[in-house]
Amino acid sequence: MIQKLLIGLSLLGGVFAASVHAQEAVAHFGAQGATRSITLRTTTDIAVLAPTMRDFLANRPDLALRYEQWGSNDLYALTELDCKTGRPGADIVISSGVHQMVKLVNDGCAVSWVSPETQALPDRLRWRDQVWGISREPAVIVYNRNLVPPEDVPDSRFDLLDLLRPEGSRYGGRVATYDIAASGLGFLFAFMDSQEASTFGALMEAFARSGAVATCCSAEIIGGVATGDYLIAYNVLGSYAMQAARSDQRLGIVAPADYTLVLSRAAILPGTEANHDAGDLLDFILSESGQRSMAKVHLASAPSAPLPGADREEDDSRWRLIELGPTLLVAMDQMKTAGFLARWRAAIGE
Repeated sequence: MIQKLLIGLSLLGGVFAASVHAQEAVAHFGAQGATRSITLRTTTDIAVLAPTMRDFLANRPDLALRYEQWGSNDLYALTELDCKTGRPGADIVISSGVHQMVKLVNDGCAVSWVSPETQALPDRLRWRDQVWGISREPAVIVYNRNLVPPEDVPDSRFDLLDLLRPEGSRYGGRVATYDIAASGLGFLFAFMDSQEASTFGALMEAFARSGAVATCCSAEIIGGVATGDYLIAYNVLGSYAMQAARSDQRLGIVAPADYTLVLSRAAILPGTEANHDAGDLLDFILSESGQRSMAKVHLASAPSAPLPGADREEDDSRWRLIELGPTLLVAMDQMKTAGFLARWRAAIGE
């Protein structure tokens, strides 16, 4: 078991973190008699990616896989620490905090891998042949179908502002979003909003005035909407929302009409020499078979395709793919990050 590693105060994707905590969960895949093993560290819930891992190992009886699930900020901090000490603990890292993965590549913490599968990716989803986008996941609005009347369902950020604007709105204290101080993904979505939307400042003001709730993670937010603790959730990862909505009719999903951010989880091969089994896993994930497997859990949905599970058909123009490349380094600049986080805390609170 990985012990708690003290690393001192450092600015990590918009948050101050004093330590790296043990992983959230661990699973093992493959036959017990396997002669080789690789370690995957990822922010993706085990239950979500497990079918793809099993498909990958189905024809590889000599290979086993250790699956470690981490929070995005802890995963970044640990991978950065591994890089500095020269002792990578993982063979492949996959994170929703894609700005953090780009920063690791920029800092020389990843190795190149070139294959037909990686070369088939568009330029927007690969950089330096060292970081690759493996999924297509929209940031959506989730609402409770039983408690939010149809005329109140927000089709856009403008509609959400209208719901929160009246004094004493019934949605006061009942709108949730990610705590960007705890979630690298939440920080990324908020930061991209600040770059993309003229509504960002107004939305922050409305969140502050109405008592919006900032909390840690997708499962907690989605579960809170389902139970009615929250009526609406903003900027939730669509793959998890759609998976939950398959078995819970209380959950409704909207891709905002003004624009919808689309995340592609980033994969890197840490260290100075690629593990070929880890490279094979990357290639499988990017292959047609791997993408079919991931599509079953809504991880692979092309930005131009209709949003599965959504209440309305979507047009192509609303999608805003978060591109992997040096522009994301702005989201990791310490001064900009500190200023952005201070602005967020001033609006939402600690």
